[in-house]
Amino acid sequence: MRDHLVPVRFIAEKVPGQAEGVITADPFSLPLKKFPASFSDADKKRLTDEITSTVNNEVFPAYKQFAAFVISDYLPHCRTTLSINSLGGGGRRYQATLRRFTTTDLTAAQIHEIGLKEVHRITEEMAALAKANGYGDLASFRDHIENDPKYRPASAIVEDFRKYIAQMEPRLSQLFNLLPKTAVTVEPIPPFQAAAATRYQGGTPDGKRPGRVSVAVSDPTRRSFINDEAVAYHEGVPGHHLQITIQQSLTGLPEFRKHGGNSAYTEGWGLYAEELGKEIGFYQDPGSDYGRLRSELFRAVRLVVDTGIHDMGWSRDQVVEYMRGSHAVDEPTIQAETDRYISGPGQACSYKLGQLKIRELRERAKQQLGPKFDLKAFHDEILSGGALPLDLLDARIDRWIKSQLLGN
Repeated sequence: MRDHLVPVRFIAEKVPGQAEGVITADPFSLPLKKFPASFSDADKKRLTDEITSTVNNEVFPAYKQFAAFVISDYLPHCRTTLSINSLGGGGRRYQATLRRFTTTDLTAAQIHEIGLKEVHRITEEMAALAKANGYGDLASFRDHIENDPKYRPASAIVEDFRKYIAQMEPRLSQLFNLLPKTAVTVEPIPPFQAAAATRYQGGTPDGKRPGRVSVAVSDPTRRSFINDEAVAYHEGVPGHHLQITIQQSLTGLPEFRKHGGNSAYTEGWGLYAEELGKEIGFYQDPGSDYGRLRSELFRAVRLVVDTGIHDMGWSRDQVVEYMRGSHAVDEPTIQAETDRYISGPGQACSYKLGQLKIRELRERAKQQLGPKFDLKAFHDEILSGGALPLDLLDARIDRWIKSQLLGN
């Protein structure tokens, strides 16, 4: 507040309600419902009393005090301008943020242009898919896919994810020599985190606790099966689970390199992994294939709107209208994602730029190695150095290409 480094007011206004939501959900008392059988009744009562007292007398009041502080003391200092550059420093503040998340020196203008080109390219692919399925144009195909009842789950969302991960696991050996040694489970996101998106949570390096894909299941009537296959590959295998599990098991790296990372590498790999399913014959359902392209389109749209907000002065309405016009996501997601880009500049650009770098390196290796190119060996080289900044990943693959040419 003293340095005027504060968020946009309408974003900060959401915080008191979120604090109240934590109090209402009361996740702190959940352990009281899961006592191990070995606990005595006396211990259960003692712990229940102590935890309940602490939550009611210390934890909940702290959340209420925090919410009151935000309303009374913090909100009056919050800004009304959206761009992070309004905090001072000219364009350097956003450029530093882009560098942090994308690990590139691309300017905001360059990233914006890449985004526009990718949106056009992917939309053309979607139009070709529509024609291949007998539709005259993309609009009619989109309307059919997005309104077909077969893609509207009443339940079974978790089972859908399990199905796709199960079909991918035995096929991983076609794409990799390095394979995950830790299992992956698929579970619903618990009710007290209902607003969270589907995500991956890593297991332990010793494999005793598996990795976990936590699937968003709230409000199922407003959800769709369309994106499930792409998201299952992204969050599970060959995406985050495979990459993170392999990284944890690498030898010769310091511990912080095994458990850290950067968004451009990890999310770039996750997005790249989505299309690997297509390469080995999956996405047989046209709805899933459309979902794959829509997932990639969504990440391309992010390049346009993130830079639009923070470098070009776009309003919130401009962002919403551009996203609506892209048909990349539904209306609730548009609203939530728009606020995400406003409050957290730069990170959303990392997915597409990371994916494009891996694609670029793969094409470079294919061209230079010719018949010596081995896709499994290429993937192993990408994964066996841990989560590298993209410039270091580029240098690593260059060295690998040269060693392959020399027959080492």
